[in-house]
Amino acid sequence: MQNIVFIVLIGIGATLVMDLWALLRQQLFGIAPTNWGMVGRWIGHMRKGQFSHISIANADAVSGEKIIGWTAHYVIGIGYAVLLFLIFGEAWLFEPTLGPAVALGIATVVAPFFILQPGMGAGIAASKTPNPNAVRLHSVLNHAVFGLGLYLSALVLSSVLSL
Repeated sequence: MQNIVFIVLIGIGATLVMDLWALLRQQLFGIAPTNWGMVGRWIGHMRKGQFSHISIANADAVSGEKIIGWTAHYVIGIGYAVLLFLIFGEAWLFEPTLGPAVALGIATVVAPFFILQPGMGAGIAASKTPNPNAVRLHSVLNHAVFGLGLYLSALVLSSVLSL
């Protein structure tokens, strides 16, 4: 039971680090953070059997799309923390190291490149956006920061538990 709570907190913490990074990017560089409402819209249309869109922004709004999107964002972050645990085991939870966390974080960019972006109308790896390479770079950076968040969250929690 302790491991489950630990993993959930690591996933939430890592996702929060990613969100703080998005706010910092916005303040420093004027880069808009991900619109989780659009992700919620995409997910909301799935219950009607529609999994891809030409442009998610032009799709009909879905009731509660912001809540759906933000909830999915954090549930997916927790899911990636579970994956980290499954790959690297319990020992990593209590003695976290940076490499596995950042490697997994970067590897998770596969999901937006091949599922989220195509489904929302941006094409594979943002190929249909005005500046695909910039979107790709930001996706990789965001997921690397998520990986850093996995590490930092595990480090803080393992320190607290050792007190």
